[in-house]
Amino acid sequence: MPISAEFRRPFPEQVTFFRNKLNLPTTRSGQITLDQNDAAFVVAGATKADLLADLRGAVDDAISNGQSLGEFRKQFEEIVAKRGWTGWTGGDTKAGRAWRTRLIYKTNLDTSYAAGRWQQMTDPDVVRLRPYWRYVHNTVENPRQQHKRWHNLVLRHDHPWWQTHFAPNGFGCNCGVETLNERGLKRLGKDGPDAAPNDGTYESVDNTTGEVVTVPNGVQPGWDYAPGQTATERAIAARLERLGSVEANIARQNVAQLVEAPLFNRVINGEVSGEFPVAVVPTAERQVFGGESPVVLLSQAARQANPEISANDYRRIQEMLEDGEVYQQADLSRLVYLIVDGLTYRAELRREAEAGSYYVTLFKSETDTPPADAVRLR
Repeated sequence: MPISAEFRRPFPEQVTFFRNKLNLPTTRSGQITLDQNDAAFVVAGATKADLLADLRGAVDDAISNGQSLGEFRKQFEEIVAKRGWTGWTGGDTKAGRAWRTRLIYKTNLDTSYAAGRWQQMTDPDVVRLRPYWRYVHNTVENPRQQHKRWHNLVLRHDHPWWQTHFAPNGFGCNCGVETLNERGLKRLGKDGPDAAPNDGTYESVDNTTGEVVTVPNGVQPGWDYAPGQTATERAIAARLERLGSVEANIARQNVAQLVEAPLFNRVINGEVSGEFPVAVVPTAERQVFGGESPVVLLSQAARQANPEISANDYRRIQEMLEDGEVYQQADLSRLVYLIVDGLTYRAELRREAEAGSYYVTLFKSETDTPPADAVRLR
């Protein structure tokens, strides 16, 4: 059955995958590529938080409620009119609007479906019982010949070929992948998995940036990845690099989602290394420190130096920055925030000029008395 026929029967993994994405503004197509799409919801040219939120809601309706393309188009037109969005690619003609809405609708449904299937198919219990995957070609109109040749190709679930060829393999591709056990192999007349095809590669040039990428033959540029495979640490890390360049409102929404995610507990427990965003600096403090990025990072060193601070403690940093008492020390290198709620916390904020980033260290303080050289600002 074609993937498109399944869209009116959403399943939890598909919906969860989409809802775990972070809204990210982009000025053009192609800014978000490959597995970065696992973590980011984008509509090329949409840069405002309210516009992105409305468009995301329309796509969510399509995925979770089985909304048709026609219903999605109607909702899309209402959002565009409401938010006054103009100048977007395809918006100047009827055919262009039809093309653009289908692109947004189908791409999000295709990739969320594939990501949900990936999660189901890689479940350890499923892998144990059905360790083989079969490529299923489904496109009826204008089939891609390479995809037809892959029909009934069977490889183990962990074969590297799936990293770049897990369907869909391009816009409008309705191919899918199904699991098989030993009996399923025999029904196909196979004694074991096939040898992975070596179809070669080709070079694709981004017309905007001039960047040249190498893509497997038969796969559309930007689709040579397995949706959902990296919808965890690696995909989130890729998105963190862009948070510093978006407006503070969107950054705050993204950071709030990240610190509430189960992944944050793993970060605090030391299972995931590196820096992690925990808050967005209020405007007043940014005016003191300067800097382009409003995002406050928690370093691995700061976590290790204060093992008594829990994930829930760190989740209060945004509240502290917004509602706590603010003090500036004499060396102007940091601000001290104090908040008392049965327990006193002290968050020391600093900006490292070389890194261009804000960093925070959180303490549980035995006293609410600020340092002698500190001046209260708020």
